[in-house]
Amino acid sequence: MPDYEPVLLRRVGKPGSQSIDGYIADGGYQALEKAVTTMTPEQVIDTVKSAGLRGRGGAGFPTGVKWTFLPKGHPGPIYLCVNGDESEPCTFNNRVLMEEDPHQFLEGVILTAYAVRAWVAYIYLRYEYGRSFRVLQQAIDDAYAKGYLGYDIFGKGFNLQVYLHRGAGAYICGEETGLIESLEGKRAWPRIKPPFPAVEGAFRKPTIVNNIETLACVTHIVQRGPDWFKSIGVPPDPKNPRDAGSYGPKLFNISGHVNKPGTIEAPLGITVRELIEKYGGGVWKGRKAKGAIPGGISMGIITEKEFDMPLDFNGPGKVACLGLGTGAVTVFDEETSIVDVLYNITRFFSHESCGQCTPCREGTGWMYKILDRIRRGQGRREDLQILDEVAKNIGIMPGTTICGLADGAGWPVKNAVQKFRDELEGYIKQGKKTTSLTLVGAH
Repeated sequence: MPDYEPVLLRRVGKPGSQSIDGYIADGGYQALEKAVTTMTPEQVIDTVKSAGLRGRGGAGFPTGVKWTFLPKGHPGPIYLCVNGDESEPCTFNNRVLMEEDPHQFLEGVILTAYAVRAWVAYIYLRYEYGRSFRVLQQAIDDAYAKGYLGYDIFGKGFNLQVYLHRGAGAYICGEETGLIESLEGKRAWPRIKPPFPAVEGAFRKPTIVNNIETLACVTHIVQRGPDWFKSIGVPPDPKNPRDAGSYGPKLFNISGHVNKPGTIEAPLGITVRELIEKYGGGVWKGRKAKGAIPGGISMGIITEKEFDMPLDFNGPGKVACLGLGTGAVTVFDEETSIVDVLYNITRFFSHESCGQCTPCREGTGWMYKILDRIRRGQGRREDLQILDEVAKNIGIMPGTTICGLADGAGWPVKNAVQKFRDELEGYIKQGKKTTSLTLVGAH
């Protein structure tokens, strides 16, 4: 891949990157002025649709299309909810944007609110992100002081209030309706859909929910145009009529057993191998990789032989993974037991299941108990079949749960049973006990 000039991270590391004056000096808020003074909301939506922007939060749904689901001519209020919960293990790209260049993202929030005619925007923030909260609150205060928030923005009758809302550390709040329930002060149980949030969301009013990285991209699409955005990334696969393309820049996290964990920016379509070797400094301690989690643990597991998989919205599905997810790649080396990896994954999902749906509540707990028993040297060969059956029969796609947490819990388990079966069978046969695994770079 040729050298790539960062867009979303171009100001990160620059002195005063969090200040509004520095942002304005670098051309900040020009896209907002352009949109509010020369474009209609419909034109902004059409611009984002034309760019082919897909959500960076995990699902990859076309952003501009999502905005069109709002009821036509609704008298309001319409709400914008921004997902800054970021509780997917080993994912921290949103945190970098919030803490190092908050106005880039905030401009995207204001642009989106203008496009969807929202009066109020709520930024739902993971509670553990204390520095993000402080930096964002200062950015919001400064934007009010400069007239980019508040009433009659640019003298065009556009009004917007932005509020930070801190969650309570629950993974389920990353699901959009769970987020909305929590925002309303209730237990974060995902809602049955339909109705979808665009029709009936926060406070039973039309609501758009978008991810932080997604809205940062909106800023650049409005400023530079759809053709620029589509010049980056991967066009649709002509053999796949459902592929909407994978356009634009993407933030990737690299963690686990690599020499240089961190956050990097690259075009969609970079391979896992290039990400690890070029940006992650290779596998640590001179070892070889056994496998990796390509996009957050809910997306599944790949073997080292699958590292040439492109990290776009279409690539992971070709190696039996759930999708691109958040773009968080976690590497585990050849000396790491796949049992330890699965034990940590199932323990996490068992803890984070909200418990509303019986298949998820019981299934995640069941998988965790089986892995715990296998890890203690008391596994049985038939446990692998049980794990595979449970993993395949819980989730929104089999039609047994309200949200996709169970799908994410089951995917790495069925991947591992399929791709690492010989190792799992050997472990059970030997009754080997291991110590707990801690992934370097995990937060």
